[in-house]
Amino acid sequence: MRKAVDVSVDAMIEDLRTLVEIESPSRDLDALRASAKTVAAVLENRLGGRAVLVESEAGPHVRWSGGGEPKVLILGHHDTVFPLGTLERRPFRVEDGHATGPGVFDMLGGLVQAVHGLAALDDRSGVEILVTADEEVGSRSSRALIEERALACGAVLVFEGAADGGALKTGRKGCGTFRVRIKGRASHAGLEPAAGVNALVEAAHQVLDIAALGRPGIGTTVTPTVASAGTLDNVVPAEATVIVDVRVESADEKERIESAFAALAPHLPEAEVTVEGGIGRPPMLESASAELFALAQQLLPGLEARAVGGGSDGNFTAALGVPTLDGLGAVGGGAHADHEYLVVDTMVERANLVAGLVTAIQQA
Repeated sequence: MRKAVDVSVDAMIEDLRTLVEIESPSRDLDALRASAKTVAAVLENRLGGRAVLVESEAGPHVRWSGGGEPKVLILGHHDTVFPLGTLERRPFRVEDGHATGPGVFDMLGGLVQAVHGLAALDDRSGVEILVTADEEVGSRSSRALIEERALACGAVLVFEGAADGGALKTGRKGCGTFRVRIKGRASHAGLEPAAGVNALVEAAHQVLDIAALGRPGIGTTVTPTVASAGTLDNVVPAEATVIVDVRVESADEKERIESAFAALAPHLPEAEVTVEGGIGRPPMLESASAELFALAQQLLPGLEARAVGGGSDGNFTAALGVPTLDGLGAVGGGAHADHEYLVVDTMVERANLVAGLVTAIQQA
């Protein structure tokens, strides 16, 4: 194992507090602009150089480069899932070895560890950092930039939170969301119910058809998650909507599921069914992580690997054939939940892992 670099826990906690206390819910452009400026300031303060804000319809992305020939892309995001005001209810704290607060695990802690690991290196040439503003809502505005920089660099390190026990994430399911809209016809539920076309009844048929598409035995889950229909209790509903979460492990399953949604047909005469969405993040195959994970194990013996159901921007880069290693961020848990936490004692070790991986890639 390489010699450890000098990293300060207190300095990491200071930067983590700074980032957490600038709330950054996805789609809140004012909040994301403030967050992006704060991320840029942390990068410049710890790494030198200049961090550039890349404007987008989803908010500013942040880019930093150490110069030289690009060799490795450090990838993260500064948007979080928590609405403004969460910080007041759940302020940043460090107690009993845990840091808590909105976004500490997903994924501000990982970003801080990456920055401080890099800051301890004398040579940061060939390193690029991209911190996006829309990962939590599908990365529609950042995907092209992510893919461009991944191809230019040739290796990607993703600083999403670690899997259970600190394991790295070497495989991810492809994931997406479908929105199924049903159009019927309203009528009086008491006077002439048969004159209507009940969109809610049609939605019930569609939910059963959709749920039957899942194949859990091969990793395909198809889960209706949100439904809405109707206006008043005495009106046959004319419209309904069903939202569906889908996860797949293979390109073949992605194709099968998307074809099946496109083929959905109404059960009730005169009802209409339309489908929007798709599997936007392709599966991240474990083969994309093999080389980089082997390197990480040399640096930190005992590291374990996990394939997980959640998606990240690493799905995009791995699908391009670019070596990608994920889950390098905070050790902790509770992503997207009120009990979200980061284990403080692991921060130095993870920052050292960053430094070791970057150095090895630079020298390859």
